[in-house]
Amino acid sequence: MKRGVKWKGGAVIVLLAAAAVLVCFFLGRFHWRVEFSTRQFTESARSLKNPNRGFYYIYRFMIGDETNDYGALVKEQFADDTDTSLALIQINLQKYRNGAISEQGLANIRGLFEALSGSGKQLLVRFLYDWNGENALYEPESIDIILGHMAQVEDILRDYSAQIFAVQGLFIGNWGEMNGSEYTDPESLRLLANRLLEVTEETTWLSVRTPAQWRQITGLSGSFSEELSSHPLAGRLGLYNDGMLGSESDYGTYASGSGVLSGGDGPWSREEELAFQEELCSITPNGGEVIVDNPYNDLENAIRDFRSMHVTYLNRDYDKAVLDKWAVQTVTTGDCFDGMDGLSYISRHLGYRLVLTETGFSHDFWQDRVTLQVCLKNVGFAPIYRDCRAVFVLCGADGERERTYEAPQSLTGLSGGNNDEKEQELSAEVFLGDLKGERYSVYFYLEDTASGAHIQLGNGQDEEENGYFLGSFTL
Repeated sequence: MKRGVKWKGGAVIVLLAAAAVLVCFFLGRFHWRVEFSTRQFTESARSLKNPNRGFYYIYRFMIGDETNDYGALVKEQFADDTDTSLALIQINLQKYRNGAISEQGLANIRGLFEALSGSGKQLLVRFLYDWNGENALYEPESIDIILGHMAQVEDILRDYSAQIFAVQGLFIGNWGEMNGSEYTDPESLRLLANRLLEVTEETTWLSVRTPAQWRQITGLSGSFSEELSSHPLAGRLGLYNDGMLGSESDYGTYASGSGVLSGGDGPWSREEELAFQEELCSITPNGGEVIVDNPYNDLENAIRDFRSMHVTYLNRDYDKAVLDKWAVQTVTTGDCFDGMDGLSYISRHLGYRLVLTETGFSHDFWQDRVTLQVCLKNVGFAPIYRDCRAVFVLCGADGERERTYEAPQSLTGLSGGNNDEKEQELSAEVFLGDLKGERYSVYFYLEDTASGAHIQLGNGQDEEENGYFLGSFTL
């Protein structure tokens, strides 16, 4: 009897062992075993030509009733502009200061944008009435005419919105810089800004000249990250500063004393406005031109303030004295940029500069999935602003692209500047049951959603046909 009990106990053990073998067999049969190989990435100091950032040149067009071959004109003017991805297009409407833009005038504006669509550049657009600092001679005497001009160009701005990064200004002021105008009171600014909001696509950024004007228009004054997301205008309204680093006040952009303590809706001190821009321009773009060689634009000071201001773009022609000063100075950074001349360093850091810091693959045995993952940081002065597509690509043993997987995470939270060590993880999941091959190479790329251009990464590795090679896995 005792031997029977022992035999039954042994049989149970044998059955359990057999079951375990069968479970392992079927799991091994229907679940993949995966081996990984990943690539290590290094940061590079190479120059990158990416959308919506960097230096730009100015192109000026006077609009009238005469017919023009804008295709030939744009081709000629842009012939030597091969190193930039942005262009500032100034469109002068002074010939229509007394009334509506004519049908021929509108046709000319449309023809201009059509010609520009073949330039390969994203556009900063500024409508204005004055190029000489004599705005009073050319600006319409009624704000209704300006509002009407905005309404008239709506269809054009919408039709070519994929190419427009930002509209600078509200059509008013000397050189379109929102000074020397009859319409700089808060009520007029709000009226003009809201009309421009109405006639442009949500993907088009708008910009005003000073932080004080921004606050007058929006009614916001700081610590406003949550408010911006629900404010239709403030969330799209950035800055452009054509007096950048020109003096302690940036030529009237800032006040000499504390504006916060004195109250009112005027400018704040330089220190206060830089802090304000650091917060605002982590969400909306900022750019312009540097002027007048002085200590505020000495290289070290310029880099420090650009990081706080989140500067995305700068005029390549002006001020030459400042740019030349940067070109003969060098940076001491202790990284891959160490010893580089200041102009090249600033050029590489305008806007966003995304760097792959880590890549990794992992296998969930029970769900039969592989997770593809990369980490990126932004070492540029400013965020990327527009969401981009982040895509993982699987290529089979023959090198042909088989599947793509888009990462759902966003990179717009990488503000760069003084937060350049922050990282963002991007990932996508691959269900192995969908795959038929045994070995796969994994690639990764970022794509600007407006232009369709791939975004180059600040790593030492080159992008290949299918993207940046991350590694491989074998089933």
